[in-house]
Amino acid sequence: MVTPDSERTMCTFLGIAGKINENDININLVKKSEIIFLEGYLWDEGEPKKAFDKAIINGNKIAMSLSDQFCVDRHKAHFLDLVKNKLDIIFANESEIMALINAKNFNDVISFGMEIKKNLIITRGKKGAISIENKKIVEVESKKNLKIIDLTGAGDLFASGYLHGYINNFSQEDCLNNGTEMSSKIIQQIGARL
Repeated sequence: MVTPDSERTMCTFLGIAGKINENDININLVKKSEIIFLEGYLWDEGEPKKAFDKAIINGNKIAMSLSDQFCVDRHKAHFLDLVKNKLDIIFANESEIMALINAKNFNDVISFGMEIKKNLIITRGKKGAISIENKKIVEVESKKNLKIIDLTGAGDLFASGYLHGYINNFSQEDCLNNGTEMSSKIIQQIGARL
């Protein structure tokens, strides 16, 4: 259900995806892939963790979305370890990353992003999006005059647009703009598919 402010009322049901295990990971495909994209929704103790570990160990470059603040709060220590030690590209919205590091303000997020020396991509809603990679910060504005109907899929579409630019060697600014373009399209319709 979509509420009047275009937010989702979510009770995520992962179905069979919640049963992912290491046998579901094809090492040959993982090794051939330029980037592996993991969803925080699928991370959990036990078998899902083993599947993530197998993909991470065998992947060339690992990207992950923190997915939801509930996931961050539930798996904070594990997610922080992944972000600091195992991932190359991290996607989060502002509330997710602030919850992960117990930030008091967004300057704490900037400092954290510079310290970890990873590619930290943060969506900030009406404030646009930001990339922090090593000491370089790139920001883009959000699209204006949108008729926002449903925020479902905004993060996933942002990540897909960004990663399309990334694997095609676009600049950070163009990658962020690609992600913003995709997420702007999806939030102006019902549902998460274009």
